Amino acid sequence: MRRDRILLGTGLAALLAGCHGQMMTATPPPADPHPPAQTKEQKAQSAADVHTRLAQHYIDIGNLEGALEKVKIAAGEDPTYVPAQTVMAYIYERINDMPNAEIHYRKAVELQPDKGDTNNNLGQFLCHAGRAQESLPYFTKAITDPFYQTPDVALTNQGLCQLQLGDRTGAEASLRQAVQRNPSNANALLQLAHVLYLNQDYFHAIAFLQRFESQGQPNADALKLGHDIESRLGNMDAAQNYSKRLLSQFPESEQAQAITQSSVRP
Repeated sequence: MRRDRILLGTGLAALLAGCHGQMMTATPPPADPHPPAQTKEQKAQSAADVHTRLAQHYIDIGNLEGALEKVKIAAGEDPTYVPAQTVMAYIYERINDMPNAEIHYRKAVELQPDKGDTNNNLGQFLCHAGRAQESLPYFTKAITDPFYQTPDVALTNQGLCQLQLGDRTGAEASLRQAVQRNPSNANALLQLAHVLYLNQDYFHAIAFLQRFESQGQPNADALKLGHDIESRLGNMDAAQNYSKRLLSQFPESEQAQAITQSSVRP
């Protein structure tokens, strides 16, 4: 299964979405002229925060080796600092060191077992690794966190893993919940349209695809899906419009090649 079908936003910001409560704020309040002395633990967390932010900067400029070096320092300063564990897991996943990535995703969950973001991150990692059944309890845990700011992300990931397991009914239910929680969740809208297409509910599939398109995020998957749905509905002019857009905007994509090959078959 493709990574972008599991992750709603593949960047580090999505992984750290729920961690910022532990990180220092970017714009601190005015300094106290007589601040209390920091405890040893506070100093360790401050140092970990600085090095984690440096690691994030290195990731942003494409220097994963430098990022890993900095985040290792951060984890050494404070092994309980969840953003450092999350960033380290992300870097290891990026460099295809899956065993170490899993270690640090699990460490983040151990440190914050009830947090939505840590459970969602581990769940999506496991599902991407082909361990969809194992991932499901982590999405359930994420969704039950009342303070989790993006439960629609976990619901979308859950739906995609259920689809990987062949559970279309469960996938549709999860994706519908994701859209109910966040009607602007473009990935959930697209994936729900895809599941409805698989279930031969073409009328509702095109409705959700149109809602996805209203977000202004066209991609090859969506255009190919639009072609297929409209073809099933017998709307050949609309189907041809989707295929023209696909061939024009994403001519080198697998989806465009599939359209071209189908058009030349006898």
